[in-house]
Amino acid sequence: MNVFLWHVHGSWTTAFVQGPHRYLVPRLPDRSAFGRGRAETWSWPASVEEVTPEEARQRAVDVLIVQRPEELALARSWLGREPGVDLPALYVEHNAPAGAVPSTRHPVADRPELTLVHVTHWNRLFWDAGSTRSVVVEHGIVDPGYLYTGTLPRAVVVVNEARRRGRVTGTDLIPRFEKAAPLDLFGMDSAPLGGHGNLPQAVLHRVMARRRVYLHLCRWTSLGLSLLEAMHLGMPVVALSTTEVPEAVPREAGVVSNRLDHLEAALRRLVADPAEARARGLAARRAAQRRYGLARFLRDWELLLQEVVA
Repeated sequence: MNVFLWHVHGSWTTAFVQGPHRYLVPRLPDRSAFGRGRAETWSWPASVEEVTPEEARQRAVDVLIVQRPEELALARSWLGREPGVDLPALYVEHNAPAGAVPSTRHPVADRPELTLVHVTHWNRLFWDAGSTRSVVVEHGIVDPGYLYTGTLPRAVVVVNEARRRGRVTGTDLIPRFEKAAPLDLFGMDSAPLGGHGNLPQAVLHRVMARRRVYLHLCRWTSLGLSLLEAMHLGMPVVALSTTEVPEAVPREAGVVSNRLDHLEAALRRLVADPAEARARGLAARRAAQRRYGLARFLRDWELLLQEVVA
């Protein structure tokens, strides 16, 4: 099967392209938002092929994966086919709704020719999709292995575009938690905030695993894949009890709360107690493997792909 999709979210796409198909990914000369091509900081298999907009129309495409509203028009232009009408199409929603959340309409609401795929049940609950069919395929992670050492008595936060996203990603809380424990920030465009910038995924995983605790401060994101990666690494978690986090992080894997004083106390305790940190990290890894393993993710996606192209 030839699957056409844009490179939008590197971690999610890294898991998705581990499937058994050929994946056609647009590339523009400037590698801008709608033509990033193959990943440069993630490891992708040879089954991911770059195509230009001119080449796209000449390729046989069996199913289209849409992740942003603008891609519907681009698909019409580049592929010469109408998404959901003469080309099976799935719209994957990675993000939580914004604005007047209780009544936020999804961009593809009331589009019976499309299927809207949410990455969390929390997303599905909060988006108003009208009559559009909505399903959930929860995240899956390419297991980096148990790399945790926790040798550095520090916490780590991983978030992209921390300055721009501000309160959404809890950037404003970082100075407060730095008073509870030494803290390192990693992620794309984090350098202006004293962070360490963007690293290749394999390097980032090793760097994370040397820190003792993973700190997750996101107020309003769907479910950060860096959190699930940290759990796979075997890291204990201290996290805000927001969006899908309470379901993803079991009690034995760390501390989840909206009481900042409780989180600060937990961070201090885990940084100071390597034995407890390691035990909770092992529990986190078991939970992540069980619910967010790659095999389950690819199996769920395969069933859905086969259904829509039938």
